[in-house]
Amino acid sequence: MTGMTGMTATTMTATMGTMTTVTTEAMTEPAERRPGLSVRVRITAAVAALVTLGLVATGLIAYVLELQRVEDSVQREVEQELDEFARLRNEGVDPLTGRPFGVESLLYTFLQRNVPDDDELLVGWVDDRPRFEFPRDPLVNDPEFRSAAQRVARDGGTTRLETAKGEVRITGQPVSQGSTRGALLVVAYLDEDRDELNATMQTYAIVAVLSLLVITGAAWWQAGRLLSPLRALRRTAEEIGGTDLSRRVPETGNDDITALTRTVNGMLDRLEAAFVGQRQFLDDAGHELKTPLTILRGHLELVDLTDPDEVAETRELLLDEVDRMSRLVEDLILLAKSNRPDFLTLDDVDAGELVRTVLAKARALGDRRWVLDEAPDDAVLLLDEQRLTQALLQLAHNAVKHTDPGDEIGLGASEERGELRCWVRDTGPGVRPADRDRIFERFGRADVRPGDEGFGLGLSIVAAIARAHGGTAHVEDPSTGRGARFVVAVPAVRRDHAPGDAPIQEVTWPAS
Repeated sequence: MTGMTGMTATTMTATMGTMTTVTTEAMTEPAERRPGLSVRVRITAAVAALVTLGLVATGLIAYVLELQRVEDSVQREVEQELDEFARLRNEGVDPLTGRPFGVESLLYTFLQRNVPDDDELLVGWVDDRPRFEFPRDPLVNDPEFRSAAQRVARDGGTTRLETAKGEVRITGQPVSQGSTRGALLVVAYLDEDRDELNATMQTYAIVAVLSLLVITGAAWWQAGRLLSPLRALRRTAEEIGGTDLSRRVPETGNDDITALTRTVNGMLDRLEAAFVGQRQFLDDAGHELKTPLTILRGHLELVDLTDPDEVAETRELLLDEVDRMSRLVEDLILLAKSNRPDFLTLDDVDAGELVRTVLAKARALGDRRWVLDEAPDDAVLLLDEQRLTQALLQLAHNAVKHTDPGDEIGLGASEERGELRCWVRDTGPGVRPADRDRIFERFGRADVRPGDEGFGLGLSIVAAIARAHGGTAHVEDPSTGRGARFVVAVPAVRRDHAPGDAPIQEVTWPAS
């Protein structure tokens, strides 16, 4: 079993090295470029399309409304002429002669008194032909016009006719006296007003095209300005390699893209820290594993298989080295598991009873004067009892290694300001301030006593257990002024649950 553990350590080292190589190659391999339009072009095209659609829709709506307005204006002008003709007819007497109006005299008098608009023609129709017209217009001699005008003069109403001057609208108001029949014809030239509308729409089209060009240019410029951080992000990402993760994207402005830039820079910070930690971890693990492997290989190469005593001695020495490798691999596996969500199994734990139990177990670690400094009462908290016990025993074992027989080692716990503080203090040489952070890192070691064969992973395991609980681990000076006091501080979380509540195992702990 011990030999298999050593093999596992060697295999794990090789595997981790392979994973690092694959990760680096994956990062440095250039990404496949896909052909297509850039985001800037697509944004500009979308803005241009929307503006074009808006301008065209606005022009069409304006044209339809103005065309209807032209028709309404013509209708009002025609109705005005017909109303004036009706008032004159109702007077019944020619004011100049004092004689009653006849059909011809009524039409003649009306045409004398009224001046038509530029786009109008007034025609006095008597019997089956035009008798009077104002102004003179060769249109009245057009056979198609006469045919259409005759129907309107007889029946009244309105008709439309395409002529050499464009479309005209003919409206007739019949009038009769005895056997004489006539009508007032109001002819409106529609194309004149429509030509004015078309000229206006042509001006609108020119202005719309110019506006489209200006808006498209502004969209192109603004899209480039807004997307410049993304281009910088792309260039930075292309420049980042497996050996240099120090590049960052410049942060400018205070918008969504700037927030994305900050997020990416934060991600790069975490990636850099992770890769640096991985490299350091692999370098340190490889260094620690290299020594026992070298010892194993050297003794196996030099052992005299014909000498039973030398074989037995070599066997004992190699088994001891394999045990050291086994402990190292187990510690590394434990540290790797500390980041998993199932690393902790939380339950209601009496913190005071936990400290007293750890003290009882720690007495077997060495001939020391073990003291219970303090234990809280009625402090039932959500904790992983086994992991916290493991951390405190590791601190106690560390205290034994740095003290002499008969020295005092104290354990205690207290609940302060929503936090459970568990500690192990000793009366050893203490820890220098410069080493107090480094000793909690992987393979970080301060001054050690002769014969200490540790790997520098014990305190890093303590820190990992504290972080998994959402707390911290640190070292401070004890109140006695001698030695060191190692503290594990975790949140003091209580849960009052009634029968029928969800089981404790389903609680999710906010591990960091």
